[in-house]
Parts: sequence; structure tokens; C-alpha cells
Amino acid sequence: MSKRNWAILVAVVLVATFGWLLYGGLDKNVVFFLTPKELLAKGDAGYDVPVRLGGLVKPGTVQWDEKTLHLQFEVTDDTSTVLVHETGAPPQMFQPGMGVVIEGKYGRDGVFEATNLMVKHSNEYHPPKPGEKPEEMYKTLIKGSTP
Repeated sequence: MSKRNWAILVAVVLVATFGWLLYGGLDKNVVFFLTPKELLAKGDAGYDVPVRLGGLVKPGTVQWDEKTLHLQFEVTDDTSTVLVHETGAPPQMFQPGMGVVIEGKYGRDGVFEATNLMVKHSNEYHPPKPGEKPEEMYKTLIKGSTP
């Protein structure tokens, strides 16, 4: 086979691979997140499979036990709500009403068991207000209350 034929073959393979990624394979392999409504709409296919769940922490639902590191809250998309359980300290910026993305599995018991909790926040820096101490901005959660 000549060098020209090899070059054409390589070019065809590269174009075919790029086309497959662009139109077929990429959207099935890239993991975004599902909203609570989308997760619940999956029915049986949504149970016990790794997924990212995204939404807002529903105000009034945060329960945090700092001794056992048990965190429980609800995530909502204003249409549906999913109960989330995580073991471990939440990120310092975690608070009700804030956007979150949670990795884990949705169980048949109706509880999303989280393995990783990420807060979605603005990339804008806001310095403390005059007289406000920076450490007051990141108070820990108290069991049964909001931060």
C-alpha cells in the first residue's frame, strides 16, 4: 500500500471517529446531571445506577448531625423533589436554596445515596461587609436548622 493510500485511510478513520463522537457516541458518554423530575421519570431504569442529580436544596429540609456526619436534605427543581442522604461534612458554602450537583445512586426506598456533593456557586468574589468577620460567613450547620 502506498503512502498516499495510508494517508487517505488514516484521514477517513479520523473523520469517521470524529463524526461518531459528534453525532452519536459523545452524548451517550458525557455525564451531565438529571433534574429530580428527569430522574423520577426514568422509573425502574433510574434505580441503583450511578447518576448525577442537580437542583436546588429545598429550604427547611436540611438535617445535619455533626457528630455522626449524617446529612439529609431534599433537592428540588420546583416540579419534583428527591430526598438525599450523604455521610460526610458538607462543603462550607452548602446552604438551603443553593444549587447543588450530587453524584450517587437513587434507591428503591426513594432516597438518593450521595457519594459526592458539589455546590454550584457564582464565580464572583464578594468580600465580607464592613465589620463582618470572614469566619462568620462559613458557619457550620446545626442539626435540624439551616446555616
